[in-house]
Amino acid sequence: MHGELPPGTALTLRGIGSRFGVSMTPAREAVRRLAAEGALSITSSGRVTTPELSGERIEELAALRSLLEPELASRALPRAHIALIERLQAINMAMAEVIAKGDAVGYIRTNLEFHRTLYLRAQAPAMLAMAETVWLQLGPTMRKLYGRLQRTGVPPHHRAILAALRAGDEPGLRLAVRTDVTGALRLLVG
Repeated sequence: MHGELPPGTALTLRGIGSRFGVSMTPAREAVRRLAAEGALSITSSGRVTTPELSGERIEELAALRSLLEPELASRALPRAHIALIERLQAINMAMAEVIAKGDAVGYIRTNLEFHRTLYLRAQAPAMLAMAETVWLQLGPTMRKLYGRLQRTGVPPHHRAILAALRAGDEPGLRLAVRTDVTGALRLLVG
């Protein structure tokens, strides 16, 4: 989910088990579950890799994000108090630090933390679970995308999200979230 593994990375059950200190059985079950959620690919020969998404698949996942995440943000808006806004600002500051270091995984992690922190306020666990499944599928692709973004600062749409939260502006919030979650993915489709 955090882009620790680039697209097409080959994995073995033994390697997974060793990395996480578990036997083959839990490693196998984890791989099966992640494959079912689209986070890993398993070939007919049993080779396990992180997915290399086609442009069409990226477009499909971007469309899902553009539907789910503005709705989650909208549902969170009535519960967006000053402490939430301050927490989101703190996450943005942490994101600026990892961007300054060129830390792709740290960027993806803090970006998802920003969104998840907001969406938790929606109190819509089924929708959030669906969004997290999409994030899980996009993780390796987001790692690939980070190199193309050449970020020098926090995503500008995060400021728009914060401004809309402060103003109680639901249409502005929906637009800022939709633009934020789909804009960068377009770089990979074209």
